[in-house]
Amino acid sequence: VQLQASGGGSVQAGGSLTLSCAASGNFLSINDMGWYRQAPGKERELVTGITSGGITHYADSVKGRFTISRDNAKNTVYLQMNSLKAEDTAVYYCNAEASHANYYGIPEEVDYWGQGTLVTVSS
Repeated sequence: VQLQASGGGSVQAGGSLTLSCAASGNFLSINDMGWYRQAPGKERELVTGITSGGITHYADSVKGRFTISRDNAKNTVYLQMNSLKAEDTAVYYCNAEASHANYYGIPEEVDYWGQGTLVTVSS
């Protein structure tokens, strides 16, 4: 499974950006999808996630500003980021859990990561 992320860039504080991440390859289904970020000198952290049924959760730091959505037909997840702050500056990684049939035909879940896209917010 390949995850292709796009949409990063530079923006001034208060601005908006939209990230997208498309999954492709061989799998039975894409289950949970999400976005993580890693700022310079910090550990990677969960930003937001969405189930295949559309249930979402957000880190407290982005609630009310970021919105995650997905298009199951396109196996694509989006992240709409509004009211961006300097502290949102980070490399953003998409994550997806895909189901594959193992040797016995039983579905197994595997985690995949996108290549990361840089978001820079200047104050």
